[in-house]
Amino acid sequence: MLQIGLVFGVCLLGQIVSVLLPVPIPGSVISMVLLFLLLFFKAVHVDRIRQKADFLLKNMAFFFVPAGVGIISQFSEIRAHLLALLGVVVLTTFFTFGSTALTVRGVMKLQELGRSRKRKPRPLA
Repeated sequence: MLQIGLVFGVCLLGQIVSVLLPVPIPGSVISMVLLFLLLFFKAVHVDRIRQKADFLLKNMAFFFVPAGVGIISQFSEIRAHLLALLGVVVLTTFFTFGSTALTVRGVMKLQELGRSRKRKPRPLA
């Protein structure tokens, strides 16, 4: 109960912050950032949420059912803009692939730079 309470508590906090912010940022995005920060700064240990997080990840497809039903129920509205929506999906897919590739390359270069600095022997003083 503590694990799921912690995860849902972070989700609730993200929703509250989303309502209070002057810009429209989804509460789920804020919740993910908050959970990441809690884990990164070790305010929450991974083992405290691992079991329930694994459960939620294994059953993630279940959470997409309401979105799928909403799309199907509004398909008559969507049909009028189908070509534009497909164009946006294809375009953003390429942007996502490109930005992911550039990010991975940048991180790999930073890791390589960090390893090369560790290997260099320090001069004797």
